[in-house]
Amino acid sequence: MSAPAALARHTAAGRICPVDYRYAPADLNRAPDLTAEILYVVGGLYGNLAALRRIEWLACRERAPVTIVFNGDFHWFDAETEWFAAIEKGVTRHRAIRGNVETEIARAGDIGAGCGCAYPECVDDGVVTRSNAILNELRAVARAEATARLSALPMHLVANVGDLRVGIVHGDAAALAGWRFAPDALDERANATWLADVRARSGIDLFASTHTCLAALRDFDTPAGRLAVINNGSAGMANFSRSTFGLISRIATRPCPHPRAYGTNVGDVFVDAVPVDYDLAEFLARFGARWPAGSAAHASYHQRITGGPSFTIEQASGHVRAT
Repeated sequence: MSAPAALARHTAAGRICPVDYRYAPADLNRAPDLTAEILYVVGGLYGNLAALRRIEWLACRERAPVTIVFNGDFHWFDAETEWFAAIEKGVTRHRAIRGNVETEIARAGDIGAGCGCAYPECVDDGVVTRSNAILNELRAVARAEATARLSALPMHLVANVGDLRVGIVHGDAAALAGWRFAPDALDERANATWLADVRARSGIDLFASTHTCLAALRDFDTPAGRLAVINNGSAGMANFSRSTFGLISRIATRPCPHPRAYGTNVGDVFVDAVPVDYDLAEFLARFGARWPAGSAAHASYHQRITGGPSFTIEQASGHVRAT
């Protein structure tokens, strides 16, 4: 491979969206894969066992059975054999789809996708390079049985909650690593036509996504009907400035018994962002042992874990109908 070609491939790794990540919104216009009265959608657990336990604790305190679905990137910081296995054991108790992390852990050959994040150009090259490095560490600890299970996970699910059809995706309505459900993309007027087309073709009333690592709740009137999108940001890391809690998306026919960061109603269904107030000290101890200062994950994520991103609850919850 020539030097320019090698440089181009290195630059693309972590930024390209592989062809096999793509699907059509119409693929979600199907019979439901599951029905739930209370649905927890857990995106971006990132290997946080303390957050996993807290989420199951929240579910146990509901007044009706809870269906928990992990919508990708449940692995990330757990690049250690026993830690990785513990996340696998915890997630397999529930339903799951794969995110880019799981897809690239399980991929048989290197296609130059790196971490598979499909980062936009606004993301610094250093972040991209470090994410590719983290992914390589994960591949090194994943056993064959785990990679086989991860590769078999679907890219999306459809759930019925009350009268709502819920599309559970990792990225957006057209790609596993799509960024059109990021808060800034959802607020762009140029996306209105695409969102209307998605609503018409998918028959989905509410999308639950993650991937972009920034939370959002938005509600749109389209010619094909109402469309809402909830992106939980991250269940296993802080989501807002000067905070440390994760977030999950709770979609249910019953009011939320837990404190909510924000929420709305879509018809008779309650749609809420619920804080995951996990044991930060426990998580930091495990994180620091595996990813000390100077490591890729420490450089990219330690500040976010301990103090949150430069992002507010108001930015996440803008433009939604009152509860």
